[in-house]
Order: sequence, then structure tokens, then C-alpha cells
Amino acid sequence: MVKIRLRREGTKDRPYYRMVVADSRARKDGRFIEQVGSYDPLANGENYKMDLEKVESWLAKGAQPSDTVRSLIKKARQKASAA
Repeated sequence: MVKIRLRREGTKDRPYYRMVVADSRARKDGRFIEQVGSYDPLANGENYKMDLEKVESWLAKGAQPSDTVRSLIKKARQKASAA
């Protein structure tokens, strides 16, 4: 199964995440298919960037988002509909 999940980057005490599409059997920080966004939990304000078109296309193909990614997608959709 293909999943959309977060891949940890950054240093100790300074996490930074990339939102990637990966095979569910791949390691958490291992091989991925495509990068679709990023997430910085320590940033103020809007702390994520996402290519919503790529995410929607992967969801249409059957990719399953993780819980955190699902909430970020929800925020991105609300922002896109408000604009």
C-alpha cells in the first residue's frame, strides 16, 4: 500500500519534516516515491507547504495519509476554498 507520511529531517531538538509518498513497507526515513510538501512544527503561523494537486492525485490513486498528514491536508483544503 502507498502512504503519504512525514519523513523526519533536521537536527536534534530542531525537527523538520518532509511530506512524502512512500510504500508502506519502506522505512520511516527511507526510500520514497515523491515529495509533496513540508512541515515545520516549530514555525509560527502557517507551518506547512504542500502541493495540493499532487496530494489529491495520489489520494485518487488510493494512497492513505497518516493522521498528521490528514489534518494538514484538511487545513490546506480549507485555505484553498477560502481563497
